[in-house]
Amino acid sequence: MQNGTHYRTCHLCEAMCGVAIEVQDGKIASIKGDEQDPLSQGHICPKAVALQDLHEDTERLRKPIRKTADGWQEISWDEAFDLVAERLTDVRKRHGRNSIGVYLGNPNVHNHGTLMTTMPFLHAIGTQNRFSATSNDQLPHMLASLEMFGHQILFPIPDIDNTDLFICIGGNPMASNGSLMTVPDVRGRIKALKQRGGKLVVIDPRRTETAKLADQFHFVRPGTDALLLMAMVHTLFAENLVNAGAAERLVKDMDLMRLAALGFSPESVAEPTGIAADDIRQLARDLANTRKAALYTRMGTSTQAFGATTTWLAYCLNILTGKLDIPGGVLFTQPAVDLVALGALSGQNGHFAKRHSRVRGLPEFAGEYPASTMADEMLTPGDGQIRAFVTVAGNPVLSNPNGQRLDEALEGLEFMVSVDYYLNETTRHADVILPPTAALERSHYDLIFSMFAVRNVAKYSEALFEPVADARHDWQILLELAHRLEKARKGGRLPLRSELGWKAFKALGPDPILDALLRTGPYGANLGKAGKLVQPALDLAIDSLPKRHPLKGLAKLSPLNRRWQELPKGLSLSLLKDYPSGVDLGPLQPSLPERLYTRDGKINLAPRRYLADVERLKALLEPGKANDLQLIGRRHVRSNNSWMHNSQRLVKGKSRCTLMMHPVDAETRGLTDGQQAEIGSGGRSVVLPVEVTEDIMPGVVSIPHGWGHHRPGTGQSTAAAHAGASINDVLNDADVDPVSGTSVLNGQVVSVKVWQTEAQLKQA
Repeated sequence: MQNGTHYRTCHLCEAMCGVAIEVQDGKIASIKGDEQDPLSQGHICPKAVALQDLHEDTERLRKPIRKTADGWQEISWDEAFDLVAERLTDVRKRHGRNSIGVYLGNPNVHNHGTLMTTMPFLHAIGTQNRFSATSNDQLPHMLASLEMFGHQILFPIPDIDNTDLFICIGGNPMASNGSLMTVPDVRGRIKALKQRGGKLVVIDPRRTETAKLADQFHFVRPGTDALLLMAMVHTLFAENLVNAGAAERLVKDMDLMRLAALGFSPESVAEPTGIAADDIRQLARDLANTRKAALYTRMGTSTQAFGATTTWLAYCLNILTGKLDIPGGVLFTQPAVDLVALGALSGQNGHFAKRHSRVRGLPEFAGEYPASTMADEMLTPGDGQIRAFVTVAGNPVLSNPNGQRLDEALEGLEFMVSVDYYLNETTRHADVILPPTAALERSHYDLIFSMFAVRNVAKYSEALFEPVADARHDWQILLELAHRLEKARKGGRLPLRSELGWKAFKALGPDPILDALLRTGPYGANLGKAGKLVQPALDLAIDSLPKRHPLKGLAKLSPLNRRWQELPKGLSLSLLKDYPSGVDLGPLQPSLPERLYTRDGKINLAPRRYLADVERLKALLEPGKANDLQLIGRRHVRSNNSWMHNSQRLVKGKSRCTLMMHPVDAETRGLTDGQQAEIGSGGRSVVLPVEVTEDIMPGVVSIPHGWGHHRPGTGQSTAAAHAGASINDVLNDADVDPVSGTSVLNGQVVSVKVWQTEAQLKQA
C-alpha cells in the first residue's frame, strides 16, 4: 500500500463514520475523522482508532487451524475446506439436514461480500436450524415493520437533523452512535437540536450518557415501557389529540387502537412504571403538539418481555401524532442499493411463524429460530437434534442468554466449524477455524446501515492493505464451502451451467454485483437529454405489461422510473472510487404510499398479534414485589458487543465491567462501592465489583454486555487480562417475549449479595 491518506468507513459500529487513515512505509501512522464525509463530517469515536489494533493484532488468526490431540495445528485451505465439507456432509447423511445448525453474528451485516454469499451458503447446507443475533437484538422492530408496513427491513428513521422534539426510550445513541438509526456525532446533533429551540427527552432505568444531555429525563421500571406508551395512546384519544397527518388516508383500524388503550389511563400505569400520571400526559401532549417530533426506542425496549408490543406502540405513537413520513418526524430512507425494494421484487418481504422450533415450539422469523433455543436443540435427543454447528463471525457463548449452558452444548457436538479470525469463547469449541481477512484488507460498502442512516449517502472503500499470501475473504470462504457442499449433495458433480456460475462468482467477487446494483438503482444511469426521449416510450411499455410481470417490477426500481426523476443520477462504483469520502444523496424525503408493501396498500395500525397481547400487558398493572432487583445491560462507546476487548486502547483505564447499583439498594444489602458482589438467578451467578451510583433507578442493577473473557483456551490475551463477567451467565435462556421470540435480556429478576470466598464461607 502506497504512502499517503486513504479514506474509509469505520465498520466497528453502526455509525458509518468516515475515517482518514495515514499510511507510512506500509503501516498505519494515524487515524482521524474524515471532514469531507457527508454523514459523519469529521466525527469519529474511540472505536475508529482501534482499527489499527485489529489490523495489527498478532493474535488474529491468518491461516486455518485444526484442533488435534496435541492442540491447534495450522493446515492448508484445501485441507480445511475438504475436511469441513466431508464432516458436514457425513453428519447430514447420517442424521438428516436439520442435524446441522448455523449461527450468524452481528459483524456479517457490515460486510457486503458476506451478505451476497450467505444465502448460497445456507442453501448448500440446507438446514432449518438457522439462528442469528437478530433474536437477541432488533427482531421486534423487524416484526413491527413487517406487520405494519409489509416489509421486515422497512424501518422508520428519526429525522434527528430537522426535528424539534426527540424522545428516546431505552436507547443510548451517545454510546451506540445510533442503532437502527445510523447517526454519527450524536453529541453535535443534540447540540444543534437545542440551538434551534428543540428538546431532548430520555426515558430509561439508567441515567445514560445520552440522558445526561437531556432537557428532560424520567426513570422507568424495566419491562414497563409498553404501559407508558399505551397510556400515551390513551391520552391522545381521551384529549382528541389524534391526527395522523400525512399518513391519515393510509391508516386503518384506528378504532381498534382506541379500544386497546381504554384500560391504560396514566393513573393506572404511574405506579408500575414509576412515572407520574401528569408527566405521562404531558409527554403525549408534547409529542402531539410539536409539529416536527420523533419518538425512538431501541435495545432496552426491544430485548424485554414486552419487546414486540413496546416497539409496535412506539410506531403507533409516531403515526397517531402525524410524525410518520414528514421532515423532522420519522421517514423511510432511499438508499442507493434498495434492499427493501429488491427483496419485495423477489417475494422476500419477510415472514413469521411459518414453522416452530423442535423443542420449545418458538416461532421462526425470516427462516431463523430464536437464538435462545440453540442449546435446547443441541442437548435434546431426537430427530432434528443439532449434531454439527457452523458459526460465522459470532460469539454466542458471550452474547446469548445462559452462555454457560450453550458452552456445555457446544462441547458435546460431533463437529463444529467457525469462520472467525479469533480463537474466542465460542470458537474454542470448533474442530476447524477458517479465518477471513481483516476489514482493512477488503473492500467495503455498507449495504445494511445505509438503509438506516439519518441522511441518504453512498460510500465505497477499496482495500487498504494487501492480505497475507494465500488469505481468503469471508465471501470466498462461504462460497468455496457452498460449492463443495453442493457438489457433495449432487454426487460429486454439478450441471455445467451451475459450475460455470460458481466459477464466475469466484473470479469476479462481489464488487461487480455491487456496481450493477448501483447503476440500476434509483441514483444510477443518467441518460441526460436522451432521457426525455426515452421516458415516454418506457412509461408506455411499463403500463402495457401485466401487473405482476417481473419486468414491471424491475422497471420500477430503474433510475428511469419517474418516481426517481428528482434524485441525483450517475452513481456507479467507478464514481464512488473518484469520491472516496462518499457521495451525499440528500436528506430523507416523504415516500408514502409508494414505500408501503402491505397487500392493501394500508398501514396496519392494529395487527391482531399485538392486540392479543394486551391482556398479558394488563397483568403488569398489578403491584410487583417491592424487594425484587431487576437486571439490565448497558453499552459503552469503547465497546461493541463481545469482540472489541483485545484492543489495549479500548480496554485501558478504569474497569467498566461493574455492577451499577443505587445507594439505597447497596446499603440494604450491606454493600459498598468497590466491594465484590455476587449476582445470581436460577442457580447461575457471577461476581463483580459494585459501582454505587444515583444514575440508576432504585430496584434496578446493571451489568455491561459483552464481557466474560475468563474462559480457558481462548487466544486473546488482552481481553483475558480484562475479563470481567458475562451478564449472559446470569440470564435465563428460557425467558423470551412470547409474541416475537426475542430473548429477555433486560428486566429479569436477580439476587445480589456480598460475595464471600470459600475460605470465608468455611470460617463463617
